[in-house]
Amino acid sequence: MNGVAEIVDLSSIQLIGTAVTPAVMVSACGIVATGLDNQIARMTTRIREMTREWRLLPEGHIRRGLLRQEVAILDRRHAILARAIGFTYTALLAFVVTSLLYLTKRQTQIPETLPVVSFSVGVVLLGATALLVLASLRLSRRAIKLERQELFDESLPPPVS
Repeated sequence: MNGVAEIVDLSSIQLIGTAVTPAVMVSACGIVATGLDNQIARMTTRIREMTREWRLLPEGHIRRGLLRQEVAILDRRHAILARAIGFTYTALLAFVVTSLLYLTKRQTQIPETLPVVSFSVGVVLLGATALLVLASLRLSRRAIKLERQELFDESLPPPVS
């Protein structure tokens, strides 16, 4: 066993491990970004469908007011998720920078705290992404409640201006 340790520098293995951890986070960010991009695309399609429906309805039709409220909600959700995907890609960049800092650490005099700060920024940005997605889900429930109210002929709230 000692012979293997002499052949493989253990500090090199540790360095690879610290460089790979952010790379795994890069992969996670890619998965999150794909999911967010799909949600944004579906929302864009739904807004276009609702707008088309609104245009086809006669002036003064009650559904027009509901559609206006729902489009406003979807627009807010879209903006929130667009911000979330921006945070996700920034986190991805922070994790790539962290890996690069660890990999170049032996050749340059990089302070030990720099890759830790870069990694921490990525983690905080992913946390912010999660909070934004939760806010988006909350808005989604509001839109569903509006549809339910119309479907079951419950009293509708006044239109959002």
